[in-house]
Amino acid sequence: MNVAVQLWHALVEPWTQDIMQRALAEVVLMGVVGGALGCWIIFYQVSYSAESLSHALFPGLVVAALLGLPLLFGAGAGAAVAAVAIAIFGRNPEVGRDTAVAAVVSALFGLGAVLALSPGSPPGIEELLFGDILGVSRLDLLLAAGLAVVVLVSLCLLHRQFLAVGFDRSTARSIGGSPTLADVSLLVLVALAVLVAVQGLGSLLVVAVLVGPAATARLLVREMVPMMILATALALLSGIIGLYLSYYVGMAGGASIAGAIVAVYLAALAGDALRRMTGAGRARRQRLEEV
Repeated sequence: MNVAVQLWHALVEPWTQDIMQRALAEVVLMGVVGGALGCWIIFYQVSYSAESLSHALFPGLVVAALLGLPLLFGAGAGAAVAAVAIAIFGRNPEVGRDTAVAAVVSALFGLGAVLALSPGSPPGIEELLFGDILGVSRLDLLLAAGLAVVVLVSLCLLHRQFLAVGFDRSTARSIGGSPTLADVSLLVLVALAVLVAVQGLGSLLVVAVLVGPAATARLLVREMVPMMILATALALLSGIIGLYLSYYVGMAGGASIAGAIVAVYLAALAGDALRRMTGAGRARRQRLEEV
């Protein structure tokens, strides 16, 4: 009986503190947005674009930290500058979109590193790279919640559009789909999702919650809506595991969450490989029995 009581106390104790409650709220926002949108990121194969956006907003984060502004403001400005720069340079046929993305992202990330390493930078600014989910403020949560609502409502409104274009881009227009609208809308939503999660995971790790849970869910289910639900559940599970590790083991919160996401994916990948091997062995035995 004492063991059960101690276990229950260990499970409940972290959530009695305000700092952990705010961290849990951030995990919920990240999980819902990352799980739902991540499935479309995987489906449209734009994981690289998601990673690029998260890296490109780093100088905006640094400037916001130096000026004492909410990080979401700086991240939004960084994402806007990156989008405009990529659009301008990508229009040049001699440069190409992929080259423009690589050049802009590298330049902006390098600029952020220079600003972060300047003598006037405050201590702890390296947390912008890996996040500080335990340092989330109520204002950060309110801003992130507003962006999360925008992303989720947009996903509901654009669901049929994304399906039509993703199913067959060449014939999407015949059933009311617009590839241009779908592509632009998805990238805008990715940018907004990055802003939701950047406070908790930083510019380097934010892509984990946008890709990892969705990639795991895709191993287990194929239909889009069940995949979204499962990806959201896996993101929340990984986030809670990461917070427990941070609380009891002393590991960094953002890194713990990202590590939990990777661990869940590897477990699902191993289970999928085992299932395939078992199925293949069963099929071989059936063929031998028929012979």
